[in-house]
Amino acid sequence: MAGMRVNLQPAYILHSRPYRDSSVILEVFTPEHGRISALARGARRKSRGGSAAALLQLFTPLLLSFSGRGELKTLTAREAAGAAVSLRGDRLYSGLYVNELLVRLLHRYDPHPQLFVAYGDTLQSLAGDGGVEAVLRRFELKLLDELGYSFDLRVDGHSGEAVREEAWYHYHGEYGLVERGGVTDPDRPAYAGADLLAIAEGLLEGPAGPTAKRLLRHALASHLGDAPLRSRELFRSQRSPAPGRSET
Repeated sequence: MAGMRVNLQPAYILHSRPYRDSSVILEVFTPEHGRISALARGARRKSRGGSAAALLQLFTPLLLSFSGRGELKTLTAREAAGAAVSLRGDRLYSGLYVNELLVRLLHRYDPHPQLFVAYGDTLQSLAGDGGVEAVLRRFELKLLDELGYSFDLRVDGHSGEAVREEAWYHYHGEYGLVERGGVTDPDRPAYAGADLLAIAEGLLEGPAGPTAKRLLRHALASHLGDAPLRSRELFRSQRSPAPGRSET
């Protein structure tokens, strides 16, 4: 990526952290250049028009210009490309979860234009009134597909036979879904064939919802590595019961 110079690329900020006295380092998602790291010099410095950091916020559609020879680019211009998406409560933590998945799983400079569109749609859906779980499952499925980690919910990846409603299946990173047979493995969750077929039809809430959540968490975990997701820990800490009260 030597000598890269990009002007007004559509972008979302996935993560930011302070750098030195007044700058920030951004993890940015773009459709044409994938995930990049960019230094926003003086972004936290106050000025008559307010700090630039006021614009460089999560969940805000942006147009960013950046340049540089190394892995860390320098942000040279920024513009709003639309209104910021307002997320609160569980929906905020869901947005942070989606961002963290992208930071952890996307390779630098690997473009995913369709995933970029799906990300924007996901933020809009999280800001709406619909159920959160189905929104997250659809994004997780899209992410696995874009990264080349998808698997067929209708086919036993080992035998090639169709998934049967009455059978139970394990997830294997190499094959996808494999029928459990008569052997129970306590370290490997089992998924009902009826639920898997429902998920394949897009039924991500209702009876198959818990299976979809467990299965996709399992599939993603095999690519995320051992480090826990910070967004998930934040969500759990906010849900912790007060002293003396039981958790519902």
